[in-house]
Amino acid sequence: MYVVLAGLNHRTAPVHIRERLAFSTPVAEEVYARLREREELEGAVILSTCNRTEIYATVRDGEAGPAALEEFMAAAAGMAVEELRQYMYQPRCHDAIGHLFRVAAGLDSMVLGETQVLGQVKDAYLRAVELGASDVVLNTLFQKALHAGKRVRTETGLDRHAVSISYAAVELAKGIFGSLAGKTVLVIGAGEMSELTARYLVDNGVATVMVSNRSFARAQCLAERIAGRAIQFSELPQWLEAADIVISCTAASHFVIRYEAVEDILARRAGRPLFVIDIAVPRDVDPRVGSIPGVHLYDIDSLKEVVDANLLERKKAARAAEVILQDELEEFNQWLATLYVVPVVKAVKRKGEEIRQAEVTRALNRLGTHSPRQERIIREMASSIVNQLLHFPVVRLKEMAVTNQGHLYAEVARHLFALDMDEEERLPDASAD
Repeated sequence: MYVVLAGLNHRTAPVHIRERLAFSTPVAEEVYARLREREELEGAVILSTCNRTEIYATVRDGEAGPAALEEFMAAAAGMAVEELRQYMYQPRCHDAIGHLFRVAAGLDSMVLGETQVLGQVKDAYLRAVELGASDVVLNTLFQKALHAGKRVRTETGLDRHAVSISYAAVELAKGIFGSLAGKTVLVIGAGEMSELTARYLVDNGVATVMVSNRSFARAQCLAERIAGRAIQFSELPQWLEAADIVISCTAASHFVIRYEAVEDILARRAGRPLFVIDIAVPRDVDPRVGSIPGVHLYDIDSLKEVVDANLLERKKAARAAEVILQDELEEFNQWLATLYVVPVVKAVKRKGEEIRQAEVTRALNRLGTHSPRQERIIREMASSIVNQLLHFPVVRLKEMAVTNQGHLYAEVARHLFALDMDEEERLPDASAD
């Protein structure tokens, strides 16, 4: 039994290729049904996100299994195998297992340490179980990978340092206000960056979002998307006075928020701090605004400095995460190697016993009439020869079972001894896990 993987992601394939293999939830049942038609595949779990599509599978044949998985993905993409192969990666056994652990920990994401992927891995696993596509090996693998991902986040703080401009802005706001619950946000401009930052703020509990834009229609569209309220551009001053957080990102060639206006407003705010995020280029906010007591101004460069510093922290955390993953991987690989080796050891011993019995019977038949003592001597000699011949192979197999190469030694032994593994390789039913 081998764990194999065929996949592509944001680093190996452009979006027009990835979207061909985007297995969304509505089509999952059909896709799994087609996977189960492939006799080379024992179990399968599909992980499909906007940045990656990966199929993890268990196979009995280390060559035919991966080939079948590759053919399945090529057919699903409507491409020739040779054409799709340039975009794919196909690690096997230890490498495939390690890849999943790194994915679950957020070490293989577009944004290092991003948190969403852990939930995506969990959902993919549960979906496969629900549809009866997984097996005991994949169940254990995904449970262990999810545990490792959670442990990495808990012990390293990998996801605690904001590495996007929008998220960094929100984290800074939380640092100033403590809690964002009940705060009022004023969004000036209706672009993508403004919307993303506003969404992060809403997710963190802000109570009111106002959207203002020179085009009132565009302000209304954005306000609807984030459950806010559109205000006329001419009403900016009064809402600037009411706001706790201001996000500005317009295409204006001049300052939208001037020093004098903010200075006048602060005098009427009774000491309430004002957090201003200027992510426009050229800048929307007069930089002198940051010198006014009670005003916290961040432009895109200062936010980038925060992001860069946080990225360094994430890289430090990632190094610690690799150590944790290694521990978790060794534990899983020992379990898996034992799963490979134990049936082989049983089959080797059984074959030795079958040979011993057959040769003893043949020898006794050739002797014809013989005494009980002669029969005992022949049986003891046959047992001794078989036991001595098999002793060291069995001992070495058991020793290798707890290493990352245990499955390879088991497979070699299976071929060397020409073992019939149909029964011995049969694993417990996945539903029992």
